[in-house]
Amino acid sequence: MILAIESASTDLSLAIAGPDGATLGTDAWSSGHRQAHELLPRALELLARSGLALSDCRAVAVGLGPGSFTGLRVGLSVAKGIAFSLEVPIVGVPSLDAWLAAEPDCSVAVARAGAADAYLLERDAPGPVLVERAALVDLSGAVAARELAADFGMLHTRPPDRAAAAVARLAAGRLADDPAGDDLERLEPTYLRGPRGIVTTGQGAIEWR
Repeated sequence: MILAIESASTDLSLAIAGPDGATLGTDAWSSGHRQAHELLPRALELLARSGLALSDCRAVAVGLGPGSFTGLRVGLSVAKGIAFSLEVPIVGVPSLDAWLAAEPDCSVAVARAGAADAYLLERDAPGPVLVERAALVDLSGAVAARELAADFGMLHTRPPDRAAAAVARLAAGRLADDPAGDDLERLEPTYLRGPRGIVTTGQGAIEWR
């Protein structure tokens, strides 16, 4: 069984999946600053509702952002702690990739990058770009956190409530190719504005590389 955690935004989600990535159970909720208090108890509750225990976990999958410092720090800490204690592999998945995989009808995924900017990932693009909030007002077909959509005045968006299930599916694909694959030593979250790996494209946008 794979336990998946996606906590890059204030819309958090959890999923448990079989070795093939098939979803066995999910949970999703919106949270302000209580991720540290809510994440592990809700994961244990989800397992219990599905007739499973934490000891049944054979791998952990976690979203890497980009996203909020608090959410990613809590999500990765919980994921690493579970993987380390159970001695099972942990797989990191870019959050916006998982958001788009979870919502096939959406063409872009948008995550907060600060008070006035956002990371935008178009489907099939090599990576997200940094855009100003003005570029998002008329955007349609986007998956975005509820608080971001409300703050930036985005209409007709879909929240990433099913993202953890997609994180589990993407991780299952990785593990199928490399059953012993483990990202524990190299997991690195992408926070709101990473201090490295950001380059200017020359057209007013900034690209993550």
